[in-house]
Amino acid sequence: MPQAPSPHLPAGHPPVKTPRVGVLLVNLGTPEGTDYWSMRRYLSEFLSDRRVVEVPRLIWQPILQGIILTFRPKKSGHAYAGIWNRERDESPLKTHTREQARLLSAAMAARHGDGVVVEWGMRYGHPSTAAALERLTAAGCERILLFPLYPQYSATTTATACDQAFRALMGMRRQPALRTVPTYHDEPAYISALATSVRDHLAGLDWTPDLLITSFHGLPKAYLEKGDPYHCYCLKTARLLREELGWPADKLRHAFQSRFGRTEWLQPYLEPMVKALPEQGVKNLAIMAPAFVSDCVETLEEVNQGIRETFLTAGGQNFTYIPCLNSSPAHIDLLVRLTERELGGWV
Repeated sequence: MPQAPSPHLPAGHPPVKTPRVGVLLVNLGTPEGTDYWSMRRYLSEFLSDRRVVEVPRLIWQPILQGIILTFRPKKSGHAYAGIWNRERDESPLKTHTREQARLLSAAMAARHGDGVVVEWGMRYGHPSTAAALERLTAAGCERILLFPLYPQYSATTTATACDQAFRALMGMRRQPALRTVPTYHDEPAYISALATSVRDHLAGLDWTPDLLITSFHGLPKAYLEKGDPYHCYCLKTARLLREELGWPADKLRHAFQSRFGRTEWLQPYLEPMVKALPEQGVKNLAIMAPAFVSDCVETLEEVNQGIRETFLTAGGQNFTYIPCLNSSPAHIDLLVRLTERELGGWV
């Protein structure tokens, strides 16, 4: 670790590290395994987050711990098992997030030497946000950029990722200065990266989709009514992507997936929309999930497996899932652009 010159330090003074700047990529999280107890620990932490479930704790916790976590871990574990990275024994979300951090670190090193340190962590599970912040401060980072990997801001994702980092800072005697990356749902480089992924993927098909659906993770409608801007950001992303592709309005639709519980969520819902498409003359379908920057159980199992089966069973002929940006060159370039913009004045 680089040490600052210390000719003026008093005798016996501890070594002083050269000040550095840290960048922390934060993603949602992942269970450590597909077994019942690994899934239960993960789901308990996730569904206990009051940003995610706003039901009063005295009502929610008995339901969660006594009913939901008795049955849901087995179902979720089965879903994860179908997309698990067997080689690394981890979920694809963890694999992709690690690689994004590695490539961003290499790009920043090429541009700024060893003055910028890149780490990655999860809001839920491991590696934790707190552990990642500890590694950055141990590396001499006195200024840290927190980068929640959610293009469309929501209190249930971006805000809770920031909350977790702030909680970690509360336990530090010497806190680093902290900045956060804002929503980037309409960032030109982000829209361009999405359009590139669409063009490249469709160019490899021997058929042409009648329709592209941009599927976003759902949110209870009540959260929108309380002021969460996520819904508006998703629709703007979809519109800008369609305009970037130069497509007519009827060639691209949006929908929301991953509904949980009985309350009303943001609509239109993905599954009933897809099920009705063949009767409407849509026989060739493409779906992408712009709100996810890393492929995960919601994209690989829910969409690429479950929604694919729904469409084909309903009478569809061809289905394709367009992967998330993951570690594509366009995505890493986007991460570099946003990082350097938000580090203005620090590097």
